[in-house]
Order: sequence, then C-alpha cells, then structure tokens
Amino acid sequence: MRQIILDTETTGLNARTGDRIIEIGCVELVNRRLTGNNLHFYVNPERDSDPGALAVHGLTTEFLSDKPKFAEVANEILDFVTGADIIIHNAPFDIGFLDAELALLGKPSFKEHCGEVIDTLVQAKQIFPGKRNSLDALCDRFGISNAHRTLHGALLDSELLAEVYLAMTRGQESLVIDMLGETVATGNVATPRMQIEALTLPVIAATAEELAAHDAVLDGLDKAVKGTSVWRTQPTAEGA
Repeated sequence: MRQIILDTETTGLNARTGDRIIEIGCVELVNRRLTGNNLHFYVNPERDSDPGALAVHGLTTEFLSDKPKFAEVANEILDFVTGADIIIHNAPFDIGFLDAELALLGKPSFKEHCGEVIDTLVQAKQIFPGKRNSLDALCDRFGISNAHRTLHGALLDSELLAEVYLAMTRGQESLVIDMLGETVATGNVATPRMQIEALTLPVIAATAEELAAHDAVLDGLDKAVKGTSVWRTQPTAEGA
C-alpha cells in the first residue's frame, strides 16, 4: 500500500483569481511506514505573494525568482504520485491549486493521476467533533513535537501530517501490520486470519492469591443464590 502525504504553499488563498503554488512537499508511506523517498520543490510563481500569505510561509519573490516554474516540475510530481493514495489536510484547497496549475498546462485534473484522496481534516472532525483540528492542534493532541515549525513549509508540514495521520489511524489493523512487518517486507501476502494465527500471544497464569480471590467471589455467589452458582457448573477450559 503506497500513500503520499502532500502539502503546498501558495501566493494567496484563491487559485481562481490567479494565486499560484510556490512550494510542494510529498512524503512517501509504504505499508504505513515512512520510506524517506520524498519529493520537494520550491516553485517560481511568476508573481508576488499576498502580504498575508508571505507572513505565513516567508518565501519571498526574490528567493523564488531562480526556482523552476511549475511547468518544469509538473511531470516529475505526477510521476511521483501516480497510482498512490494521497493524504492532505484540507484537501480541497491543495487539490484546487494543483488542478489550476495543471489546467494552465492542458493536463488532466490531479485526481485522474492518483488513487483515493484522503482528507485528514475531515477525519479529524469526525474523531474530534467541536475541537480545533488544525495541524498544530493535532500535533499537540497526539504529542508530536512541532517546536521547529516557526513558519509553514510544505515538506515540514507533510512530515508532521504523516505522523499525525499514523497516530490518528493507528488501530487494531495497524497493530497487526506493525507486528508482522517482516512478512509484509518480504512480499508474502497474508490474510487477516493468517496474520492473527501467526501472532504468538503470551499465556499468563493466575497467581495463588488471584485464585484464592476468585474462589472467594464464587463462594459469595453461592451464598447469594443459596446453592451452587452457574459459574461453578460451567466446564473449565483445559489447562486453565
């Protein structure tokens, strides 16, 4: 399973009025593990950033003036995401800008190049209704350090979002995947039943004190029903 965490920085908030992408960062996950195979570009938008946006990302027109234009990196971006599921925080914003850039080049929309688009903002609102669900708020909630994040940056935000996504979606299924990582890494395909059967679970025997306490509870139940409680009539599992 290949997933790409994606984030962009832009000159402003509205692609429809001519704002452009100035940075794109992509972080690769394979089977819920960071691979280190990331993609990152600063992009010359051929226009200035709005003052409000500049205060957020700090990428000046001068800094971006010698960076490649989107047309020069578009194919590399599309090749990198092709076939992968894409994970974005507030997906409509980034997808809107990507579609606008691709439209200028006469290319199909972004979603036609990738698999499912997963919006972590939507997921967070479902899990934490009524709470703040910005990336910073989610980092605080899951104990993920973002102390080095003084300005927004596409690659840094993608790396943080990858940690948030893994924490937010870590359930029983991912626990099995984590415990059986070697099986996945070697390319052997295991069904959920095979995965569960492959687990070695510890058997912890009750201590003498715990057995005595258990018998005391049963004695109390016998007394309450003035006879033998149902718990004494059930067969005991072999070896219990």
